[in-house]
Amino acid sequence: MRRSLLVALAIVAPLSAARPLGAEPAPDGEALQMSADHLDLDVEARTALLTGHVKLARGAMTLSCPRVDVRYDQVPHVTWARGSGGVVAEVKGVRAEAPDVEVDLGARTMELRGGVRLTRGDGWITAERATINIATARVTMSDVKGSIPVPRPP
Repeated sequence: MRRSLLVALAIVAPLSAARPLGAEPAPDGEALQMSADHLDLDVEARTALLTGHVKLARGAMTLSCPRVDVRYDQVPHVTWARGSGGVVAEVKGVRAEAPDVEVDLGARTMELRGGVRLTRGDGWITAERATINIATARVTMSDVKGSIPVPRPP
């Protein structure tokens, strides 16, 4: 059965004398929303493993994949996440697909690896690796190939 991560952590949180993982608003006021079929939480290690239909959302960023490993600090604020098993991410109209992603929430960056495909509208670009700034949707890529539409002359 699919459960909201925030509900599961609300039950576990009193054991750690902290608020639920992801429930604390980020400095810019946006909380990280998470859901998954299963959660394994290690309060002492400050890690969590989400598996099965994992979805993360924060502001203009959404991410879905089969597995996400999470690290958080003592507050707990989620600081880092790694998605694997086939990732689909969207940031401000840019759709990215890759085998793996690493998200640094402090730096507000998303690094996709292992053969990336970015699409926006009718354009597409493939690359071995891509870094997306979550705040600005600025993309930096390496080993690039693609197709960008050009308007027809009048």
